[in-house]
Amino acid sequence: QVQLVESGGGLVQPGGSLRLSCAASGIINSILIMGWYRQAPGKERELVADISSGGSISYADSVKGRFTISRDNAKNTVYLQMNSLKPEDTAVYSCNANVNIGTYQFIKFWGQGTQVTVSS
Repeated sequence: QVQLVESGGGLVQPGGSLRLSCAASGIINSILIMGWYRQAPGKERELVADISSGGSISYADSVKGRFTISRDNAKNTVYLQMNSLKPEDTAVYSCNANVNIGTYQFIKFWGQGTQVTVSS
């Protein structure tokens, strides 16, 4: 079984910064992609950023230039550095990982989410 544990959420003022972390643990052969999604009240869940095991990165247009995703493969951990935060960034941020656990399949796992609130 694979578990993803997020940390780093909280309350921050507009223009401030937060750094989210997500650590994967359990029976893991490899992790192809790790990423961050978010869901604001009344909105659909959206991809914020993801990163492959080889370092290929994608960002949502709304966060380009402000957020930076990174990954430590040795620790099975993904980070999201969020700068210049805006009220519209307020959401529950969830980590996901596409994991091979020693079978022929890759399985997508999710963390329980961490709240990010941007408000003065």
